[in-house]
Amino acid sequence: MKTSLQAITNKARRVKKHRFQNLCGCLTVEFLIDSWRYVKKNSAPGIDKINAREYEKNLRGNVEDLVKRLKEKRYSAKLIKRVYIPKANGKLRPLGLPSIEDKLLQTAVSRLLSAIYEEDFLTCSYGYRKKRGAKDAVADVTHALNFGRYTYVVEADIKGFFDNIDQKWLIKMLKLRIDDRVIIRLIEKWLRAGVLDTNGMVIHPVTGTPQGGIISPLLANIYLHYSLDLWFERVVKKHCEGEAYLCRYADDFICSFRFARDAEKFFRVLKKRLGKFGLEVAEEKTRIIKFNRHHIKNGKRFDFLGFEFYWSKDRDGKPNVKKRTSRSKLRGGLKNFKLWCKESRNFRLKKLFSLLNAKLRGYYNYYGVIGNYDSLQEFYFKAVGILYKWLNRRSQRRSFNFETFKIILKHYSIERPKITQCRNLQCIMI
Repeated sequence: MKTSLQAITNKARRVKKHRFQNLCGCLTVEFLIDSWRYVKKNSAPGIDKINAREYEKNLRGNVEDLVKRLKEKRYSAKLIKRVYIPKANGKLRPLGLPSIEDKLLQTAVSRLLSAIYEEDFLTCSYGYRKKRGAKDAVADVTHALNFGRYTYVVEADIKGFFDNIDQKWLIKMLKLRIDDRVIIRLIEKWLRAGVLDTNGMVIHPVTGTPQGGIISPLLANIYLHYSLDLWFERVVKKHCEGEAYLCRYADDFICSFRFARDAEKFFRVLKKRLGKFGLEVAEEKTRIIKFNRHHIKNGKRFDFLGFEFYWSKDRDGKPNVKKRTSRSKLRGGLKNFKLWCKESRNFRLKKLFSLLNAKLRGYYNYYGVIGNYDSLQEFYFKAVGILYKWLNRRSQRRSFNFETFKIILKHYSIERPKITQCRNLQCIMI
């Protein structure tokens, strides 16, 4: 399996305009079984209500049947089950849950496409890529603004990106590299698969990719690679008088420019460029700010990937780009923690603190970047206060006072705030 994928990668690296044929020939029984290990086994089942454990009981038989239907052109994508999850701003985010069979096939096709497009994607792209994540993007932005000759930042947001992807444009983009009708038809089936909403209605989308689909993040990256990344690299930079910089994580991105006229020109043209591909800029979340070491007193800040970036002086009096947890993310995290405490307060203490430590470790793993210790402490102390409040509501009488509570925290070794970012990560990235 690795040999086949490596051969595709090598070809994609050597010949940038090569169009791959007969990729569907890789969708063998063995390749799909090998792809099964990448499928999340604990995710919710789709419309057919078959979970991973049930499907795995007869994995080879199910895969052989799937491959047979693919070869006989009898395969059809099942309806996508839609669920809604709450967002930090109080709104709901729609997610699509494909069937376990569709998840497996999408995983296999994603591996094939990733072998090609990982050689095409630019270094400014960080979302949903192997060995590249949000913390890498945050480190790259910090390094670029600290050491680059940038004065203005364009903070941008695409309105309803996943729902507004133009499917015709996406297929055109895929055909620049893929010359396999079977693979193209498979992707078209997944894009056009009906969505079963919570009210029982079936929606047949004509635009967008369902959030939650296994292949959706890769398709979104391909779409923005052609519509934004390449345009910025080959056109925008060419027409700028000074330096220009782009960092993108999925549909979140920021751009930096040395001169105001370059930033303003990009700001105007960006709407037209995205509009060409059916996308729209969220006006309320898009702005130009003056952001450099010579204007620390103006207090300009911007948010990116859950962090708030700002200029400040270090202990030696030198200006540096610093970051802390975004205030909206901090409030949203505490709100979610409060709901969790309310629902989990009656668990046995051993189980409750085990789950609590897992939550805190996850929070520190993401927000534990260099310079953000104060925000981690703020979250920790407020979270401990919320936990103390709700544990004392387990019954009509108070369970314990704060001194006893501190003993319990020590007994169960509650996770304390800590920086998890490698100190030489920025050097490694650059």
